[in-house]
Amino acid sequence: MMRNKRARTSVDKAVVDVWEREVGGLSSRNFALRLAASEDLVLRLDIYKKLEKHRGCVNTVSFNDDGNILVSGSDDKRVILWDWETGHAKLAFHSGHVNNVFQAKIMPCTDDRSLVTCAADGQVRHAKILERRVETRLLAKHQGRAHKLAIEPGSPHIVYTCGEDGLVQHIDLRTATATELFTCRPIDDSRAYMPVINLNAISIDPRNPNLFAVAGSDEYTRLYDIRKYKWDGSTDFGLPTDYFCPPHLVGDDQVGITGLAFSEQSELLVSYNDEFIYLFTRNMGLGPNPPARSEASEIGLDDSAMEADGKAIPQVYKGHSNCETVKGVSFFGPKSEYVVSGSDCGRIFIWKKKGGELVRVMEADKHVVNCIESHPHTAVLASSGIENDIKIWTPKASDKATLPTNIEQVKPRSRGWMYQVSTPQDLWLHLFSLQRQGSSPERNGENSAAAGRELLELILTFNANSDASSGDGEDASGPEDLFS
Repeated sequence: MMRNKRARTSVDKAVVDVWEREVGGLSSRNFALRLAASEDLVLRLDIYKKLEKHRGCVNTVSFNDDGNILVSGSDDKRVILWDWETGHAKLAFHSGHVNNVFQAKIMPCTDDRSLVTCAADGQVRHAKILERRVETRLLAKHQGRAHKLAIEPGSPHIVYTCGEDGLVQHIDLRTATATELFTCRPIDDSRAYMPVINLNAISIDPRNPNLFAVAGSDEYTRLYDIRKYKWDGSTDFGLPTDYFCPPHLVGDDQVGITGLAFSEQSELLVSYNDEFIYLFTRNMGLGPNPPARSEASEIGLDDSAMEADGKAIPQVYKGHSNCETVKGVSFFGPKSEYVVSGSDCGRIFIWKKKGGELVRVMEADKHVVNCIESHPHTAVLASSGIENDIKIWTPKASDKATLPTNIEQVKPRSRGWMYQVSTPQDLWLHLFSLQRQGSSPERNGENSAAAGRELLELILTFNANSDASSGDGEDASGPEDLFS
């Protein structure tokens, strides 16, 4: 009689791994990698420390290459470098920005003395940490908010940046030269109300730094190859080498993208607002000339059709809510074994990359979690959101966590946050968009009160943003701005 084979548990696997290491069947390096990717560690993640010095929402957290320093930026316009293990703030300085800092990163191979930042004022700035002060200077400018920048892996000099003006720029810190590569535009004329794609995210492939991806206020992630750019400006570089989009979202003008991340295996992770997170491999691209909305419906471009044709479809990750803010998305684990994201419900969600199984949900903010940053070498996470602190997570819990039973399904909200509304022209464009959406057949019969609320939120957003100012030039922080 055949016995049913008992499923191997994580404890069984750990015992086998230890035995293999002891008898020489598993190297110490591979043993450490397997341990760091263990689901058991994920289930034991707990708050190790809260880093509290900022006086506003913390919009960005990032580790240096060694992993011993965490840098953060906030609505208080300050940048802080932390010794996250002790919770001690090593250095704080004014960024030079005149509006909320959206991203701050330490340049590699600079002894942690060179940083780049971008902000809601559209500026991209360079900070140099000197012996007794910090000097900041303006590198580039966007018309509208600049949400994200990307550093060429291993380079102390090269930075890419994108903004809500659709512009992508390449910056060389050696000469402080910003080169305008291209302005991202819609693929066809069906969205005349959107002259450019408001870009929220940019990411560089770590295995091939010539490739970078951008995404924003439409359904496509666009992949570019910097080698095709002619530095004398003799070619039009604005044509992507590939496009990525889940088949059922092609032609959907109600979605946008808030976060991008490349894995160490060159997989592309894409987080949609009011939708889900998707994982693409290189062979899932739509090519350099994706079908327009009408063409997609004519040829039946959807998930079921592609499965029937034997084509790969992207892995999907569900359960979180991404409606309120511009959220990032990230991988976790030494070989990107997990996918992590914040949520409008104030929680962190962790899925297995392979298969998309939700394995962990953690309470992390009273309001919204926007940023999740994985440590480069060990099982540590940093998170931030609407609250003024940063939370460091390590696998220190004595008991393994279980999934909560009250995972909320938050109703999608207005997408007004996706766009910069700070000039009369911006307001006019969005009013035109609302009129177009309201007259579309699929929206007939909807509650007119909802449309009124959307219009009210748009006007309030315009009033809130119209008083934002911008400044140029250099800024220096004296000793009174710093502490250690």
